[in-house]
Amino acid sequence: MIGALLNSSLTRLVPTGMVLLALQKTLFVELQPFGVIIQIVLAFAASAGAAAGPERGAIAGFTLGILFDLSVGSPLGSTSITMGIAAYIAGWVDVIRIETTWWLAAVFVGIGAAAGEAGVPVVRRFIGEEDAFVPEMATIVPVVAVAAAIMSVVLVPVGRWSLKVAKPEWKAPSDA
Repeated sequence: MIGALLNSSLTRLVPTGMVLLALQKTLFVELQPFGVIIQIVLAFAASAGAAAGPERGAIAGFTLGILFDLSVGSPLGSTSITMGIAAYIAGWVDVIRIETTWWLAAVFVGIGAAAGEAGVPVVRRFIGEEDAFVPEMATIVPVVAVAAAIMSVVLVPVGRWSLKVAKPEWKAPSDA
C-alpha cells in the first residue's frame, strides 16, 4: 500500500502544488494586474488537465483544491470543485486532438481557468456566503484566464511531469 502511494503521481503533484501555493500567497499577492490576484494554483490545475486529460486532470485539480482549502481556511472541498472543473474542461484538449500544440493547450487552459474562476461565486453561494457575486467578476475572470493561458507554456510541461504523463510518440507505419 505504501509502495503504491510512493509510485503514484501524488508524490510529485503535492510538493509542486505546495510550492505554487507558496508563490501565490507571497509573490502573486503583490503582483496584481488590474487589481486581480493571479491564481497560479488554478492555472496549474488547468494545465495538469491539459497535460493528462479530463479524468486525471480533475483528480489533480481536486487534490490541488484541497491543498488550497487547507491553507486558506475555507470550507474543505469548496475550492476543489472549481479547480476540478477547470482541469476537466482544460483536459478536453487531449480528447479533441491527438497531438496537442502549445497554443491550443494555452487556449484550453485559459477556458478552463475562466470556468473555474467563474464557478467560485456559485460554490460560495451554495456554502452560505451572502455576498458571493461581486461586480468585479467581469474583470477577474478574463484576467485570470489570460494569465493562466500565458503561464500554461511553463505549467503544462510541469503538469505532465507531476502526473507522470509521457508525451505520445507516433510512429509511421512501416512498409512490409
